[in-house]
Amino acid sequence: MEKRDSRLRRARRGRAKIRELKVMRLSVHRTPRHIYAQVFDPQSRVVATASTLQDDVAAGLKGTGNVDAARAVGKAIAERAKAKGITRVAFDRSGFRYHGRIKALAESAREHGLEF
Repeated sequence: MEKRDSRLRRARRGRAKIRELKVMRLSVHRTPRHIYAQVFDPQSRVVATASTLQDDVAAGLKGTGNVDAARAVGKAIAERAKAKGITRVAFDRSGFRYHGRIKALAESAREHGLEF
């Protein structure tokens, strides 16, 4: 099994559990160059998004594929979700290990008001 297939299998397991709970989901995806975050409602409709591709998030960052960029995305997604009235979410790490950029994004989102 390839590395990508293993990650997607892990992601499918986590998403199935979140679907059972019927709660909002904060989904994170990373590439070597960028990091993306989306908040989905229980019917899998996108409610809020943030990524390093957006100029307001990437402004003032030295690079877009590092921990500082992940913190900026975490702050942005928390602010945008709170603006829509969302405070509680389930964290969907998309099969990625909880360390580095994924951990930085999660901790930043928690610091700025999201609960998970």
